[in-house]
Amino acid sequence: MTPPTSLDRRRFLGVTGGVAGLALLAQMPVGPANARPAGSGYPFTLGVASGDPTPTGVVLWTRLVPDLFVPDGGMPAVKVPVQWQIARDDSFRQVVREGVSWALPALAHSVHVEVEGLAPDREWFYRFRYRSDISPVGRTRTTPLWTGRNASMSFAFASCQDWSSGYYSALKHLAEEDVDLVLHLGDYVYEGGIPADGGYRKTPVPEVLRKAPRGLARWRMQYALYKSDPDLQTAHARFPWMVTWDDHEVQNDYANHQSQYEGDITELRAAAYQAWYEHQPVRRPARPTGQGPRIYRRLQWGDLAQFDVVDGRQYRSVPPCGWGEADACEAAYDPSVTMLGQQQEQWLYDGLKRSKAQWDVLASNVMVGRLDHDGKAGDLLWHDAWDGYPAARQRLIGAWREAKTRNPVVVTGDWHSTFVNDIHADFDREGTPVIATEFVGTSLSSNGDREVYGPYYGPMIPFNPHIKFFDGDRRGYVRCTLDRDEFRTDLRMVRTVSRRDAPDYTYASFVVENGRPGAHQL
Repeated sequence: MTPPTSLDRRRFLGVTGGVAGLALLAQMPVGPANARPAGSGYPFTLGVASGDPTPTGVVLWTRLVPDLFVPDGGMPAVKVPVQWQIARDDSFRQVVREGVSWALPALAHSVHVEVEGLAPDREWFYRFRYRSDISPVGRTRTTPLWTGRNASMSFAFASCQDWSSGYYSALKHLAEEDVDLVLHLGDYVYEGGIPADGGYRKTPVPEVLRKAPRGLARWRMQYALYKSDPDLQTAHARFPWMVTWDDHEVQNDYANHQSQYEGDITELRAAAYQAWYEHQPVRRPARPTGQGPRIYRRLQWGDLAQFDVVDGRQYRSVPPCGWGEADACEAAYDPSVTMLGQQQEQWLYDGLKRSKAQWDVLASNVMVGRLDHDGKAGDLLWHDAWDGYPAARQRLIGAWREAKTRNPVVVTGDWHSTFVNDIHADFDREGTPVIATEFVGTSLSSNGDREVYGPYYGPMIPFNPHIKFFDGDRRGYVRCTLDRDEFRTDLRMVRTVSRRDAPDYTYASFVVENGRPGAHQL
């Protein structure tokens, strides 16, 4: 769909690329003198972002960080005013909303502006000002009205971007796409210390980054490192994002408050969740409170698509059959065992019943489809995924059937591999019909260029005839284009993550036809 105002992609990327050439922003009014950070460094080092769009609004985000790797980011311990503007054009001659938001030290001087009163289904441009410093320009968009009949839209989904495993070459190419929305499905940061030489990037890092984050100050530095990447910044500035988390934003394979390595991780989780909120373009319910942040949410794209973004970590039961790879057991079929928690399940199922969308897209952090590791020889499964929660998965499938969901599609992160799965009515009984389709995307950088999962998972695929496609060790993202007749995915890969300028290519493409669950390869 072509928005009413268009911007040449190359020109837009030039505008977002830095402060040079932004003299036009001097038109923004300057308020009274503000507290200045130590060293008076440029404060918008982490760029800008937008997210969670609606027909009339969007979240605008930035954080003031003149010094990336000190506990306070180089800012004074006082709240400071940050000006913002949103306009119809990238030259800001047609400003439609503007205001001042307080950047609070309690939130690491991050800014979350929930703009309202915008026209639906069009692109917008935004920027921030602190003192005399101007941020890069961001581009975002509002969604169509839910009453509208929309012919098409496109989005991309990605996950798993371990900084020290390689460059974000894929995000560099994603920023050149013409999609309406980006879904990030988790593992935005990883919880480990950074190698002194930067790992795969061969970029030395300060000593403070070499130990794993535990407290809030150190988690903020972890995000500062990741978000300082220029390709991640450009992709954020180019599109609105919807972000969820997986495990590595806290600790590998954790469940609720529990870790297989150290038991209760309530304090670690609280610090990690706080830092996640401070660095993402999300709305107020995601801010940590005494009840914990709520990050599951829904986006409507007219009557064409409904996106349900779920939280598969905060509420899940400890896997009853064991952590990670373990044999199946009867305890996992207890109705009390949950992946999403009772409240989130009810929210999801009620939304499916009300949906009038042509396509219902579930954005999941871990794989829904079954992956039998050893065939008839046993029942070895990966219990961190939905395989560890078969009763919860059956409730999800039952909800699709009860709601008569027109075209359920799952998009999934986590695996550093690509799967295309048929989701059957019951994976425990052969011959049940296909109910939904799942696309599992590979990682953006995690595992680098190493060949890890292909040799590991490859021998398992013959035990799983519902897995229609598998690729183990390429890096990239997935581009999805949908209209009223079909849902198309293109696996967009890069040749290597050892270089920022790695070439990209489309490895394979698939289509799900309206009314016919299951994908076929083009």
